[in-house]
Amino acid sequence: MSRLLHTLEKIASLLTKYIGLIIICFSVLAFFWRDGFAWTTTYTSVFLGVAMFGMGLTIHMGDFKVVFTRPKEVILGFIAQYTLMPVIAWLLATAFHLPADLALGVILVGCCPGGTASNVITYIAGGDVALSVGMTIASTLAAPLMTPLLVYLLAGAWVEVSFFSMVISVVKVVLIPVLLGIFLRWIIGRQIEKISGILPLISVVSIVMIISGIVAVNAEKILTSGFAVLGIVMLHNLAGMGLGLGASRLFRVEYTKATAIAIEVGMQNSGLAITLATANFAANPFATLPGAIFSVWHNISGSVFASIRRNGYHQENAPETRSVLSETSS
Repeated sequence: MSRLLHTLEKIASLLTKYIGLIIICFSVLAFFWRDGFAWTTTYTSVFLGVAMFGMGLTIHMGDFKVVFTRPKEVILGFIAQYTLMPVIAWLLATAFHLPADLALGVILVGCCPGGTASNVITYIAGGDVALSVGMTIASTLAAPLMTPLLVYLLAGAWVEVSFFSMVISVVKVVLIPVLLGIFLRWIIGRQIEKISGILPLISVVSIVMIISGIVAVNAEKILTSGFAVLGIVMLHNLAGMGLGLGASRLFRVEYTKATAIAIEVGMQNSGLAITLATANFAANPFATLPGAIFSVWHNISGSVFASIRRNGYHQENAPETRSVLSETSS
């Protein structure tokens, strides 16, 4: 049994590390083998709920201490998450005169909380993982209010938005599964700890299934609008990470924490954006497209950003650099 768990942990670690590449491969497969993945869109809410439950299972009660021990960074990340990304989304939708469906999709992505992938990318980048987890928890628990409110305020010019319907959707697919996961870990923490290494598999498989299904049913739309949406999604994501990093420097946040904040701000829970578009805006079928493309892109850009920040950290903390700095200051 222990050998099987060890093997599964290795697989989970590998899949988590290369989630961006895996999403690309399955997206391509779904694009050409649409019948093999189209069925998953019927269960988009279920897959996201499972992913959120998996996230809840990974949260220790001690993780909540981060919110109180590092309030400056958590608050900065929270504010940036729910101001920069929604505003950038609205500006892009307005500047490019996007049709209602795509504008709604871009704004939905911008108004969502940070994604669980941000924690993995922060780890790869050598950033402050505890802070990343703390920010994800804070933005996720606030999502039932913040996401519907921001979508209502920013997307109302394009489509009719039902605030309360969105609140119910977010509570069902995000808040309840996360809290159930946290509660279960609190009750049987020792048993959960034994399989903690394979828990990321739950989120990886769920997110891959969500994205693959959306790509399969939107293949024709991707051919007609995919490149234009990709360009906007790239601007949205890169602007979020760049401004998140800039805000961190402005408030003199140290390197590893600034890395975590930048990644958290730029990487959204696009699976939630897809789910909300499917559940609440059936009359706007193109609204799922930005979320699907964002899911693929932000893992690619996040991995590249992580590599840059990790190399920058090593250079900044290299022995030669420290000796030069000490000589300069003496």
